[in-house]
Amino acid sequence: MSAHQPDMPKRPPASPAPPPPDNARDSSAFDPELEMFRNLMEPPSTFEDGFTWPAFIGALFVALVMVPGSIYMALIAGTDAGGAAQWVTLILFIEVARRANKVLKKSEIFTLFYLAGAIVGGAGGFNGGMALLWNQFYAQSNAAQATGIAEVIPHWYSPTDPAVLEQRSLFMWEWMPALGLVVFATILTRIDNMVLGYGLFRITSDVEHLPFPMAPLGAQGVLALSEEQEEESSERDMNKDPQKPSSWRWRVFSMGGLLGLVFGFIYIGLPTITGALLGTPISIIPIPFVDFTARTQGFLPAVATGLSLDLGLILVGMLLPFYAMLGTFIGLILVFVANPILQSRGILHTWNANDNMLTTFFKNNIDFYFSFSIGVSLAIAVIGIFAVTKGFIRLRQMRAQRRLRGLDADHSDATPPGRGDIKSKFILLSYLCTTSSYILLSGWLIDWHPGVMAVMLFYGFVYTPLISYVTARMEGIAGGVVNIPFVREAAFILCGYRGVAVWFLPIPMQNYGSMTVFYRQCELTGTSFKSIWKSELLLTPIIIGASILFAHFIWQLAPIPSAQYPFVQTIWEINAENNAIIHSLTLGSFGYAEQALRGDYIVWGLVLGSVMFGALKFMGAPIFLTYGIVRGLNQTLPYAVIPQFIGALIGRYYFQRKFGPAWRQYVPVVVAGFSCGVGLISTLGIGFTFLVKSVFQLPF
Repeated sequence: MSAHQPDMPKRPPASPAPPPPDNARDSSAFDPELEMFRNLMEPPSTFEDGFTWPAFIGALFVALVMVPGSIYMALIAGTDAGGAAQWVTLILFIEVARRANKVLKKSEIFTLFYLAGAIVGGAGGFNGGMALLWNQFYAQSNAAQATGIAEVIPHWYSPTDPAVLEQRSLFMWEWMPALGLVVFATILTRIDNMVLGYGLFRITSDVEHLPFPMAPLGAQGVLALSEEQEEESSERDMNKDPQKPSSWRWRVFSMGGLLGLVFGFIYIGLPTITGALLGTPISIIPIPFVDFTARTQGFLPAVATGLSLDLGLILVGMLLPFYAMLGTFIGLILVFVANPILQSRGILHTWNANDNMLTTFFKNNIDFYFSFSIGVSLAIAVIGIFAVTKGFIRLRQMRAQRRLRGLDADHSDATPPGRGDIKSKFILLSYLCTTSSYILLSGWLIDWHPGVMAVMLFYGFVYTPLISYVTARMEGIAGGVVNIPFVREAAFILCGYRGVAVWFLPIPMQNYGSMTVFYRQCELTGTSFKSIWKSELLLTPIIIGASILFAHFIWQLAPIPSAQYPFVQTIWEINAENNAIIHSLTLGSFGYAEQALRGDYIVWGLVLGSVMFGALKFMGAPIFLTYGIVRGLNQTLPYAVIPQFIGALIGRYYFQRKFGPAWRQYVPVVVAGFSCGVGLISTLGIGFTFLVKSVFQLPF
């Protein structure tokens, strides 16, 4: 592009064409679009340690400044400041470094990005202090009192003595068992998340070579900020090469940031500010979606319909592979066609004409999709395991052939030097130790009930690795998460236990598949894995300490729930009622969970999922399309699928034609900038809310 067009971002170099299949890859499994996303960003040849003093100071900054705001926003509006904290921290520390004539390395910027998100996400979600606030609320809730659950809640979950709870203090001896259990669960969960997530990354990225289409989102944003620093440093040193083009990433990132600022103010800023000032938020754009189910029930019975007006979903649709979005949309249409038929045949029998979108979705899950989704997920798991086994066998055959020809063994699955990898035996040993700790502690708390112990063994050594691997493959191919609803509820109901303590155990039931995206981002930015593991040693005590400390202080300000925390006052009571219904099932009553588990529907899902995979592969369909259809079959909520598909159409048939192959490199940077802009508006909204709440009216 000519230098006479300074206002337009210079196009990045076109992505290299996908290599033709060779002996190293099975030609039947070759997919051009999958290879294009895999080659969208190439990992660097060297890796650097990003855990430095700026990262350490950044972690303390986030813990002291961002964590209380995140907890407060979660109690007021049900949202956290995770995304906002990441971008605000990065921009702030880059500005500080600029004033000191320093340049932060890409690995340092990415480590800061990770630390900020992990600390705020870990403290603002139902972990640490927030978990303890929920525990005390549930123990006192009307639902727990009415069902008799409050009388039998174990002391290691929450104190139930009103005299203790009236003190609104977490630092009492009566709270020590609950505090200890939260600390134990947090430490083990973070260890498993890092170690098992790394093992899944080795399989899905190093062995299966999946593209991870969502990984460039965070990586491109980090590169944009890094390149902008380097350009400014060169200009200061007067050593800038006049032949070297300016950073296209920073320009595109800035455009996305401006778009995020404008949309974020309308979508988040205006409701937050007016809610703080007037008590009732004013929203121009409905949050989180518009429900059309009541209007479509006449011609689409038992179909949940709705639409989100969040611009971020459209941008995500542009980012994700087109065939993945097309497949998801096709799956959604199939559900739209199937549900009226299932309702007319009496399968979706609990649906009523007056049900809204969420109620319709919930009832359809109970009637059919809970069991059907289990079968489909099993099909994905079986096919994924078969693909991995086939890949390992093919690699061994290749190595044997090369040895026979006198050549060195093939190292296509070898780890890059300097990346900071660990041996596989340490992954297995770590997971064995943490899972055994979960099971032993839970067994001691539950008096070694044989049915519960069998469930724990199943969760720890079968379900968690299986669902984590299925999710890792889905993240690697289509950027989605696989969850099977009501698995925990069904297992506890059917295990023969009577009481409520089983619902509060620290069970080894997690889904660590999404962590593979983080490791891919880490690789793309040239950040050594060792720096992330060192960060975890700092991160875990900060998450535990900051979340508990600030949860204690915020509880001291006002009771939870109370009018000071409107989200808690309305939504938590509803959640408590739903939990009480489920928890009361092990007291002798029965309900939704047993009704939802149907063996014949599981077989339907397994057979249909397997047949669909086989048929689409036989027809030569893109692998993104195959996984997208399966993702849509699990009764995906339409409010997110439709805008994502619209974004995919706009990206493919307008922007890709306008910018060519360079569009695939532009769009992750645009989305990263957009997230930054929305995050800045969210942070300003939190600050304004704190400012308003700090003003007290005098009684005279």
